[in-house]
Amino acid sequence: MTSVTINPPRDPNTLSNYNNFRTKHTTANFEIDFEHRCLKGNVVLKLTSISNAETKDILLDTSYVDVKNVSLKGETLFKWELLPNFEPYGSALKISVEKEPEQGQELELDIQLETTEKGIALQWLSPAQTSNRKHAYMFSQCQSIRARSVFPCQDTPDVKSTFDFNIRSPLPVIASGLPTGVHDSQPGKNGGLSTSLYTFKQEIPIPAYLFALASGDIATAPIGPRSTVATGPDELKASKWEFEADTERYIQTAEKIIYPYAWGTYNVLILPPSFPYGGMENPVYTFATPTIVSGDRQNVDVIAHELSHSWSGNLVSNASWEHFWLNEGWTTYLERRIQAAIHGEPHRDFSAIIGWKSLADSVDHFGKEHEFTKLVIDLKGKDPDDAFSSVPYEKGSHFLLFLEKLLGKEKWDPFIPHYFTKFKGKSLDSYDFKATVLEYFGKDQEASKLLSGKVDWDRWFYSPGLPPKPDFDTSMVDVCYDLADKWKSYKPDDRTSSFQPKKEDIESLMANQIVVFLERIQDFEPQLRKETVHAMGKIYGFSSSKNVEIVARFLTVGLLAKDPEVLTPTCELLARTGRLKFVRPL
Repeated sequence: MTSVTINPPRDPNTLSNYNNFRTKHTTANFEIDFEHRCLKGNVVLKLTSISNAETKDILLDTSYVDVKNVSLKGETLFKWELLPNFEPYGSALKISVEKEPEQGQELELDIQLETTEKGIALQWLSPAQTSNRKHAYMFSQCQSIRARSVFPCQDTPDVKSTFDFNIRSPLPVIASGLPTGVHDSQPGKNGGLSTSLYTFKQEIPIPAYLFALASGDIATAPIGPRSTVATGPDELKASKWEFEADTERYIQTAEKIIYPYAWGTYNVLILPPSFPYGGMENPVYTFATPTIVSGDRQNVDVIAHELSHSWSGNLVSNASWEHFWLNEGWTTYLERRIQAAIHGEPHRDFSAIIGWKSLADSVDHFGKEHEFTKLVIDLKGKDPDDAFSSVPYEKGSHFLLFLEKLLGKEKWDPFIPHYFTKFKGKSLDSYDFKATVLEYFGKDQEASKLLSGKVDWDRWFYSPGLPPKPDFDTSMVDVCYDLADKWKSYKPDDRTSSFQPKKEDIESLMANQIVVFLERIQDFEPQLRKETVHAMGKIYGFSSSKNVEIVARFLTVGLLAKDPEVLTPTCELLARTGRLKFVRPL
């Protein structure tokens, strides 16, 4: 049995001994091999010993990575081995040096590797799976503990590193760093496409889960003075139109709430339809689902959310996935503050009401006493992905809203830039957050009294189920519910009914209001008759809508009505989108 010295870290989902060593810089040198569906190359990790001669062993996270060789700069008497697999966390790569490093000593590891088909961070698409069917495509998704299946690393949000990317590919490359050039074109092998070296630099330290790559037939267009959209050439015009009206306005609004954007440029990569999420907040380039390109600019709020991650999650990160609400709760809260600043407070409450329903659905799914319905959860021995739900997003954002309403905006708002300044470039847990709140308001007698008398921190952090429900402005929701209730008794063949639906019923509604209208109908008991669903689709044009948010809800209404005519369009939608938000309910 191998004996290893480990100092217990505050992240239980890593096998690395990051309390002994910390990665300070990572250089990723990869060739993208589309034929064999793998990355080949090496990573160079520069680590610093943060303990004083405690251990000879460096432990890194890996998962199904084919490690070819390890070298240690300036050292010859060392050895390395992959320890036995320990699911769901993979296999620790153990590098043993001759002498225990002293505190502050730097070490440089060079690890030769190939990724394998068992790694879950990379998705490879054939040309037939892309929109124009011309070229293959690959992209990464490293959150939450998947970076270890791309390269050995300290795969924890509690460790942040600067990055250099040197990526050779026959197709354009995007990474989570600022581009520094395209170099060294080389002829393709065996008559294949020529390759180029695409280089990027990320000078702001980021955790391993924000390492991101994509390569394919990608074209770009400006959508603002510091923003670009990237997507397939055939989709470029539509994507540019979708985002160019709002992106810079969102950035400027967020900057007023927090402080200036730190990452240089904010860009959006529209991925192929198989991308399972709405968006992923990779620095510099948000990776986004094509379903937000709806031709009506009604789904760009996804960008408000992912943009907010530029501060919450990317600059200031949760120290472990047990405190995921510090990423997503803050981001959801900031997203809604942006909505309120641009569209008005009723829009903020409308979004929060939708979020509350999503939270209630998650609590129903897990069970109201389930561990994963707490704000701070226990993930020891568990895969963080198993806990993924709307709970950290919505319960977290409602906790922040509770604090805002308790203290008042006049006092709460200055705390926001203070918090993001104090922890900029760092990671924290819920106890750090609590201490920061109490310290910041400590000199304000009135605020301190409210925080000590009105905030049950343990209940918010550790109680399962729903938190206390806020009082919402329901004006934007009431319109949706009133229209839905009229359909409950409507019969298409009854011309004497006081309600005769017409297209004008929904002309003043936003797409999200139509979503609420359709979700209200989904909850009807009994369900609408299929004849009524036919009439709704025809009159309101749902059947021909390009907005997938609306189409998916309408198809769900049809399926609940057992309407055979929605089966074909449902199968067609499932064939062209991999977004879990739509796939699971349908």
